[in-house]
Amino acid sequence: MNIEQFRNYCLNKKGVTESFPFDEYVLVFKVLHKMFALTSLKSETLIISLKCNPERALNLREDYESIVPAFHLNKKHWSSVAIESLNNDKLAMELIDHSYELVVKGMTKKDKILLQSL
Repeated sequence: MNIEQFRNYCLNKKGVTESFPFDEYVLVFKVLHKMFALTSLKSETLIISLKCNPERALNLREDYESIVPAFHLNKKHWSSVAIESLNNDKLAMELIDHSYELVVKGMTKKDKILLQSL
């Protein structure tokens, strides 16, 4: 998976927008107003930060060297994934889906209704 594939995969999800809220290099994907994925465009390799269930995150970090606690984010709930080192697009897409679903699950009832209407 490259940056364009990652970007397209995220943008094809319901209610997703992209922005640069921190600076011109950190690309952030949000479902409605909640962040679920981000990456630095400065990095030579594609490293994405994703929200993850804390228990699952620990297991993934034990199983994959390319999955580590996310830099500058809550390390309990966010992991950084070195996509090229992971070399597993299916798992990468599954982790993106998991992050998106966690964020949607935590939304208010009003936002869930709004998302369904899109």
